[in-house]
Amino acid sequence: MAHTRTPPSLNDESVAALREQARVIRTHVIRMVARQGQGYVQQGLGAADLLTALFFHELRLDPADPAWADRDRFILSMAHNSAVFHATLAERGFFSIDELATYCDDGSALEINMSERLGPVVEATSGSLGQGLSVAVGMALAARRRKSPVRSYIVLGDGELQEGQIWEAVIAASHWGLGNLCVVIDDNDMQVEGSSRDVSGITSATDRFGAFGWNTIDIDGNDMIALVGAFDAARAVADQPTVINAATLVGKGVDFLEGQRSHQLVLPPDVAERALAVLET
Repeated sequence: MAHTRTPPSLNDESVAALREQARVIRTHVIRMVARQGQGYVQQGLGAADLLTALFFHELRLDPADPAWADRDRFILSMAHNSAVFHATLAERGFFSIDELATYCDDGSALEINMSERLGPVVEATSGSLGQGLSVAVGMALAARRRKSPVRSYIVLGDGELQEGQIWEAVIAASHWGLGNLCVVIDDNDMQVEGSSRDVSGITSATDRFGAFGWNTIDIDGNDMIALVGAFDAARAVADQPTVINAATLVGKGVDFLEGQRSHQLVLPPDVAERALAVLET
């Protein structure tokens, strides 16, 4: 599976398996952040379905050979959403699940922002918001010039779209017709200052990407079937980069946390236990 281009077919059983995988990843997020008492819980719970669809269905990767030259490239541009990314990588087999217990410890490779200390599975350091798309554009262009089957995928935050460098990269990707580039916007309507829409007034990211010549798709980012279908549609477009605007719900999967905007949620032990009880029921 790791060295094939076409993802496995989707049926009721595989959809159920993906949903179960996302649930497990959410439990890891709760446990990892609970050890710190505060952190990126809401974003991680909301993005668990996105990363599950990518790492367990779409991306062509080999955990046994993370530096494999023809692997698909993935960049988590809003690198602070690291708990869910680390949890996903561990579940996918890139390192031991036991290592998740070291999240944010001094000396751990599992830092609060994604770190290249994890090795080649972290394609780029992107702690400064707005820079990841430029790197992904360069990777996609290089792959095309090598006539390589490699595709580049990147997850952007909706608040991150306020960075000017994003739009320079958007223009370049369209100009070069990078059909091997797929952007996923984690549209959770939350940033440090509150609602992303209230801060910037951006109501339709796809309208803006579309104006620059991108193929655009709007979906529910917590709907596994919609996610897989969007990636299928993106691969079918050869001469345009694709943006998938995935509307996600912060706190997804834990009913009493859903919809609560908190960039760094305080998560005391009793709240973490309640959240785990919901997820493990």
